[in-house]
Amino acid sequence: MSFRVTVVPWLPIASSKVENAIAAAVSAAASKDTAQIVSAASKLLSRGVFATAVVLVEGFALLRAAIAAIPGQQDGVLLRLAERLSAGFRQWAENNLIADDESRHIWEVMDVIVASIVGAMRAGLLTDPRGFDAINDYDCREWLRMNGASERALNSPFVRGLYDLAFAYEDGDGRKPRFAAGESLRGSVRLFMGYRGAPFWRMRAGMGDVVFAPIFRLLQRRGVKFEFFHRLTNVGLAPGGPLAVGDRTHVACLEFDVQARTLSGAPYAPLIEVAGRPCWPAAPDYRQLHDGRKLAAEGVDFESHWDRRKSHTRRLEVTKDFDFVVLAVSIGAIPEVCSEFLARDERWRQMVKHVKTVATQAFQVWLSEDLDTLGWQGPPYIASAFEKPFDTWCDMAHVVPEEDWAKPPATSVYFCAALADPPEAPGLDDPGYASRCAAQVHDHAVGFLANSARHLWPGVCDDEGRFRWDLLVDPDADRGAGVPLTGAERFRTQYWRANVNPSDRFVLSLPGASRFRISPLDMTYDNLTIAGDWTECGLNTGCTEAAVMSGRLAAHALSGLPALRDVPGYDHP
Repeated sequence: MSFRVTVVPWLPIASSKVENAIAAAVSAAASKDTAQIVSAASKLLSRGVFATAVVLVEGFALLRAAIAAIPGQQDGVLLRLAERLSAGFRQWAENNLIADDESRHIWEVMDVIVASIVGAMRAGLLTDPRGFDAINDYDCREWLRMNGASERALNSPFVRGLYDLAFAYEDGDGRKPRFAAGESLRGSVRLFMGYRGAPFWRMRAGMGDVVFAPIFRLLQRRGVKFEFFHRLTNVGLAPGGPLAVGDRTHVACLEFDVQARTLSGAPYAPLIEVAGRPCWPAAPDYRQLHDGRKLAAEGVDFESHWDRRKSHTRRLEVTKDFDFVVLAVSIGAIPEVCSEFLARDERWRQMVKHVKTVATQAFQVWLSEDLDTLGWQGPPYIASAFEKPFDTWCDMAHVVPEEDWAKPPATSVYFCAALADPPEAPGLDDPGYASRCAAQVHDHAVGFLANSARHLWPGVCDDEGRFRWDLLVDPDADRGAGVPLTGAERFRTQYWRANVNPSDRFVLSLPGASRFRISPLDMTYDNLTIAGDWTECGLNTGCTEAAVMSGRLAAHALSGLPALRDVPGYDHP
């Protein structure tokens, strides 16, 4: 192990005593000898105040070596070293960085990192078999504050961005940020240290087109049969009473509302072609459906939780129609489809109670000028910690060539954020709820463009400070169809969405909630496994990676494959 020491020119050079301590630290770290590391740590700590960046760099290098080499019974040395490094870093940073606006973010990020190191030492995360789960009862900010993070750092864009990216606001309320400390730390470590090539990867089109359409076609070729327009209404259990710990039972039936049937009786073909590629459409192809014109005229929304129209019902029975079940609905839908589980299984009741979800909102605009022209300074970021109601956005200019435009726009920009829930959850007797939420997102988006977009892109406003609505590309007008809209009405040519269906809501990682998650490997129901980012999958945070890990665990539960060691990221026993 070797370390390079870089002396920052504008910092004072270390004294000869400090230089000697640094030399001892480098030698100790390289030797990996416990006694030398302990001795070097003591000497470095005895230097007191950190006068230079050199001491700070070497202190963290020594800490890294110590973590790898010092046995658990000497972890007190590690904690004292980490705490002294923390105090020294903060004094050095306050002297050299805080007054400099351009450097302040470095101090804020480092303050969070140092608090995380100190907290990990204090909580014994390196030796606790629970790992990061040991601190999941704390909120992330609460835990960082306990371990010395400053209020400036806790309210920095870096920390706010962690909450924003995870939609970590209970009930969608921006005044109630809550994110389990262990899950936030686990996710951050994997995000910043475990990525390949980049922490974020941007798709060239939507998930439906890039991920689900190819998988759908592959499974079709392998003989998988798909049944569309089937709304699951009940997962029925074998007869019996309440389930005690250790009891087992099985799924006896599946019940569905069949929303529509095809004219020919043949399987429904869902994909459409856009620019020569198979894509998942935003609306069904009514031409394939019985009474399709009527369904289209009535505005039937097959995906809406509140639209309960159906053609008929269908019941599948175990051994006759199925052997095994993979329940991959979101946890938001569990109360609707698993009432028998909740009536008989205390663990499922507790999971539904504690593993909560949040509604989200999103909109997308296509602009006739690129962001550089509009005044954005910087690369095409995935940016978060902006002001609400839309705190996260991303320039997606690279998707435009994949779309079917008569005259392609210069760029496309996505926005998203949590959406506040109403005081009382809407019942099935409120079919207008989803459309009211969509109207709310429309108004949020229009207000955001009119009042906040200028802070990102000064060029979106005219000389009088008003948003230039003509920047929004109207696909119908470009094709010569319809009358061009003007002013804020032009936003109606763009895209916006309120994700309020129980199955669409984002799964939160609230403090204390992870212990109530159930694993796909659980065999209480011997012919059923579960899958989704709401399960206990080793990464209990809402993301695609967690959903994939959960799906692979479900596959293992059914078939023994893949082996658990071959599930990337899964590190539980």
